Order: sequence, then structure tokens, then C-alpha cells
Amino acid sequence: MSRRLSKHSRRYGESGWIGAPFGFNSQQRSSPYLPIALILLGAVFLFAYLYSSPGQFGGNKQAFNRVQGDFSCTVELQEAIPILKKAYGDSMHKVLHIGPNTCSVVSHFLKEEETEAWGVEPYDIEDADGNCKALVRRGIVRVADIKFPLPYRPKSFSLVIVSDAVDYLSPRYLNKTIPDLARVSADGLVIFTGLPGHHRAKVAEVTKFGRAAKLRSSTWWVRFFLQTSLEENEAAIKKFQQAAKKSSYHPNCQIFHLKSFN
Repeated sequence: MSRRLSKHSRRYGESGWIGAPFGFNSQQRSSPYLPIALILLGAVFLFAYLYSSPGQFGGNKQAFNRVQGDFSCTVELQEAIPILKKAYGDSMHKVLHIGPNTCSVVSHFLKEEETEAWGVEPYDIEDADGNCKALVRRGIVRVADIKFPLPYRPKSFSLVIVSDAVDYLSPRYLNKTIPDLARVSADGLVIFTGLPGHHRAKVAEVTKFGRAAKLRSSTWWVRFFLQTSLEENEAAIKKFQQAAKKSSYHPNCQIFHLKSFN
């Protein structure tokens, strides 16, 4: 009996009906590397989707940062440039950006019509690309420690914009740095800062910036501005909010609009 069963099961296997779905012969086994190849292919499609899809992830590096739990306000700033143009109008003609990756922001601004742009990179740029190094050679971007006064005259720029920079400063240096940023602006100072709970410190970050980001609440910042005699720019805030509403723009960072010193 056992020999007959063995014979029948062999016959069914050879005919391709049992143990051989989709018509493949049972002796034709799939390669052990196939599952690995499929996983790698899926990973490629996932990354392509995160970086290019206009759907729920936003279609840029910002999406990948959100997935990793680390949000960049510099990416947020670049998305907000059209909104800033509507809020500040002619004040966008001469802009200074301060913060990490300032080369990418300056390059973005320089593509805008009738806009002059400069940048200050507060940290090391040894790993910068050729475009960034070219901007540094031309004097458009400076590498400078913002804990000390900037080498610019008062009101050198119509608008000064900061992103991902003040979060790494202690109150001791904030008391000097932010008033100095307001000093070199003529029409306003815009600060993009992270929201508490939206950031995880990394070893590389502490090594580069000297400390982990300290994300403060809006209440903390408002109190700080009052203590340093900085006034919020109500007119700019209103225009920015109106433009953001029309464009369905919802910021993921705190954005503060401040008046320049008279």
C-alpha cells in the first residue's frame, strides 16, 4: 500500500497538478536569492515614492525626515518662500539667510526674479558640494560663528531669515545673537524654529553643532522677545497667515515675524 501511494504521488508531481502551482514542474525550484531580490526591489520603489510622489508624503526630502522623526526647518523654509514673497513683497529683494545648509537656501532664492541673496553658514562645510564652495569663494555665503556679531553694517539686508540655527544656542548667546540679526535687517526678521517633541538628538548632530537642539515653546519665545525689546511684526503675521490659508500651507515649524530695530 505504501509503495502504491508513493508511486501515485510521484505521478501527480510529474504531471504538475499537485505541489506545482501555476504549471511549474516540482523539480524547478525558485532561486534562494529571489526573496532577497524582491525585498531590495521593494525598498527601491519605497525610496523613489518618498522622494518623488506628490501624494501623502509631500514629494521631497521633508517626507523622509518626517519618517525618521527628524524634521528640518530649512526644508520648511524653502517650501514657504512663495508665502513669504506674498507677505513681504518688495522686502524680499535683498535677503540674508542664516542656518545650516544655507547654500541650498541661497541657491533657491537666487532663482527668484529680482532677488539678491546671501547666506551665513554657522557650522563646518568640509563636506559641502562644489556649488556651495563656489558660493563661498564668491563671498555670497560666509562661514561665521553667529554667537558673535555678524560682519555687516546695520540694515544691510531688507529681510533676515533664520532656520535650524537658534535651536542650538543657549540663552546666554541668544541674548546677543538675535538682537544682532535684527540689527542687520531693515524690514524684518523671520525665525523658523522647531516644535518641541518633533526632534531626536543624534550623536553626529551633537558632534557638529556642539550640543543637541533645544526646542522651546512659543510661550518661551514670546517671553524672550519681550525681554530683548523685540516686537512681533503684526502686519507681516497677518499677511503671511492669509497667504498660507489661500495656499493651504500648514507649517510644521514655528515661524516668528519680528520687526527690525529702528
